[in-house]
Amino acid sequence: MSIANPQQVAPGIKDGSPLLQINGLNVNYGGIQALQNMSLVVYPGEVVTLIGSNGAGKSTTLRAISRIIRLRSGKMTYQGRDITHCRPDEVVRRGIAHCPEGRRVLARLSVYDNLVLGAYSRKDQSAVPRDIATQFEYFPRLAERRNQLAGTLSGGEQQMLAIARALMSRPQLLLLDEPSLGLAPLIVREVFNVIKSLHSEGVTILLVEQNAHLALQNADRGYVLEAGNIIIEGPADSLLNDSRVRKAYLG
Repeated sequence: MSIANPQQVAPGIKDGSPLLQINGLNVNYGGIQALQNMSLVVYPGEVVTLIGSNGAGKSTTLRAISRIIRLRSGKMTYQGRDITHCRPDEVVRRGIAHCPEGRRVLARLSVYDNLVLGAYSRKDQSAVPRDIATQFEYFPRLAERRNQLAGTLSGGEQQMLAIARALMSRPQLLLLDEPSLGLAPLIVREVFNVIKSLHSEGVTILLVEQNAHLALQNADRGYVLEAGNIIIEGPADSLLNDSRVRKAYLG
């Protein structure tokens, strides 16, 4: 069952054109440079993870892609089209969905209404109920709580809702920011099982995750950020075995 609108997985990943390409990205927060000349690429069907310590620029990267923060300089292309100066709603309409850190569910609305609002940018509104039913197949807990106010859900249930709501826009690129943060191990397992299912369907995911080991276990490639700079990049299995990464992030 498909819950998004994925592109064909590129054979060998790099045989195809990039889905997302970032070149020379610079972002400032006041007088602090949060991203410094960052460049990265994501190919269709990949799970790519960004790892690094708190404040390294991981979440800032996702916010820059979804255009909810201002860029100082650099260029971003998605499906070969420049999105550097797009509005956030335009980014969503082009096929990028952002599931932010902290869940950010609409607390005073029901689970069902949160999902409906996740599809606000779609033109095929007649297909929305079917997609909601599909989300409930992936997240049975949400089905049980479909009429419950989102603010009364547990932290794990809110995370499931945040992911499901992002998927309601039928993205081709899903930006996931700290999906395991503050969750019990059992719930983390459930969330990452869904991430694995999305990956198997060919959905492209750019993942920020505090648990570097878990992130790399579920990714094709990874980038290591430090003080707004990419210092290491490569296949996920290589990063798992890289002595620098193991010492700094894997314990």
